[in-house]
Order: sequence, then C-alpha cells, then structure tokens
Amino acid sequence: MATKRTDTDRRAKQAQRMATIIGIYHRLLGRSKWTPKLLAEEFQIAEATLYRYMKVLEAAGISFYFDKNYGGYRLQFEPRLPIPNLTPDELLAQGVAASAMQEPNLSPGKKVRDVTAKISAAQRDERSKILEDAQRLIHVLDLKLADHSKHEDMIRAAQWGLVEGKQLAGVYESPYQTKPTKLRLHPYRIVLIQQAWYLIARSQDLESPRTYRLHRFKSLRILDDASIVPPDFDLSTYFGNAWAVYRGDKAYDIELRFTQEAAPLVTETRWHSTQKVKREPNGEVTLTFRVDGLDEILWWVISWTGRVEVRQPAELRHMVLEQLQKGIDLNRRKERP
Repeated sequence: MATKRTDTDRRAKQAQRMATIIGIYHRLLGRSKWTPKLLAEEFQIAEATLYRYMKVLEAAGISFYFDKNYGGYRLQFEPRLPIPNLTPDELLAQGVAASAMQEPNLSPGKKVRDVTAKISAAQRDERSKILEDAQRLIHVLDLKLADHSKHEDMIRAAQWGLVEGKQLAGVYESPYQTKPTKLRLHPYRIVLIQQAWYLIARSQDLESPRTYRLHRFKSLRILDDASIVPPDFDLSTYFGNAWAVYRGDKAYDIELRFTQEAAPLVTETRWHSTQKVKREPNGEVTLTFRVDGLDEILWWVISWTGRVEVRQPAELRHMVLEQLQKGIDLNRRKERP
C-alpha cells in the first residue's frame, strides 16, 4: 500500500519546483548559452520536466526562444534585477569566491554559485563577462578537505542555530570517546580550519566552550530555546596560540633548525601567527614559534623528518623521537622472516 503524502510533503515539493523554475529564469537572464540538455543537467531534472517548467515561465509572461545561430535560448526582452552597480574589482572578487566554493566539500558552494548567477544576470554584458570568465578560468583543486557531503543537514542546522540565536541538540561521536555523546549546545561560531569545518560551542553542563568537528556529529537539530553567547567572545582569544585547532594548557617556545635544502620550502609558507625566521650563514634556517600545546605541532614536525632538528623544547624532541621509534619498530616487523 502506497504511503499517503502529507500536506507538508506536497508544500515542500511545490516549493522545490518553484525554486527550480526561478533558477531556470535566472540562468536565461545571464550571458551563458543554455540548451535544453545543459539546463536539465544544471538542475538535475529530465528534459521533459524542463519543458513543463519553461511553460510555467511562458504562462507568467516571460517569453523566450531558441536561437539556432546563437546556440542557446534568448529572452524576448532583457529585464534587469535591482542590484548595486558593482565595480570590476568587486565582480572579479565575487567570481573568484564562486570558483573557490565549487570545491565539493565546502557545503555552501551551490548557493554561492546561484547568487553569482543572479548577480551576473543583473549586470551589463561587459561586467557579466568578468564574473563568467573568472569562474571559467580560476579553479580550486584538491584541497583535501574532510568529506562533509553526508553532513550538510548538520552544517545547515549549526548555521541557522547561530543566525537565529538558538540552542542545538545532537549526538557527537569522537574517536577519543568509547561511545557517542548526547549534547545540548550554545553555538558560538563556525570556522573552517585547515581541512574541516568546526563548531565552537558551549555544552549546557560546562562553563567554557569547546571545539567540535562538524562531520563527527551523528545528528544535530535546532531547539526553540535561545542560546547564550558572551558578547565579548573573541575567536582569536579563544584559540590563543594553538598550532591549529586544539589549544593546550601550557605555552611553549619552539625552536626548529631546518637543513639547507629544506630552507626555501619551509619559508614559503607562514605556518603560524607567531612565526619568526632566522636565516643562518650556512644556508640553513631557524624557525621559532610560541605555541599552546605540543600535540598538533608534533605531527607537522614529523612531516619534515630528516630535514629538521628540534632545538627546543626538550619535551617536543622526546615526543618526536618516541613517534619515530614507533614507526621504525612497526615497519621492521614487516621485514622479519
């Protein structure tokens, strides 16, 4: 027996259909050449469905035709949306941002692309071309971000919880805990750090906020209760001198000496806000940092094995030696007969 559709389901489907029809209209307003096949692929619908939606546009008084010489649809008239007169530099910046957000694991990417398409439709042809050329020529590839594709609902819940000032409830699964934990949270911020999205939030039973990796939530939903966020909360103060995400309880002065061949590579990047560089007469280079905690910087130092010497602190040097010894022992076992 087929499941009866509810009024809520019907309204949601109607809203999605209308959003698609409006999206088709905005695409036709732009300068890009749109064929039935390309439009159907853009909105992931069948061409037969596309034709039905375009008849809705015609019924609403939006006339268009397929120009064979042009190779795409053209509108009978070209209305312009009310939008600020953006400068070429501003349009270029928007195009670059839209290109960057096409990385599949940056969840807002599709929305940014839709906004860019609307801006393009509202600009004069020569300015619209700046947006389209930027997206066509500028690409962001292989950021190696954590896979958030299965967690868009959780990310969206966190975003709206922040915007609406509401508490969140969810189940969090950490590799450092034996079982999932139920949480009731006051969200403070969402941040993208290195390879993943993180939620800064205070649990109902704690006095201070903590950092939660968003793709570790098994569920997350908005509650009706208002969240309480200190007005003086500052993200920079919260992270302090953490190497990346998690701030340790103790501050350390780090001194690392890199070999001559590693010197030009390691100095190409500013790895930390406290970084200082001293170039040695023999071509080597010394980097110093002020870091809260050693656990995160440890793995970065190990990635330079054979090209770096830990001058200080001794604790970090011992941690590096311990991990390297574990690696040697683990791989020697494979060579034993």
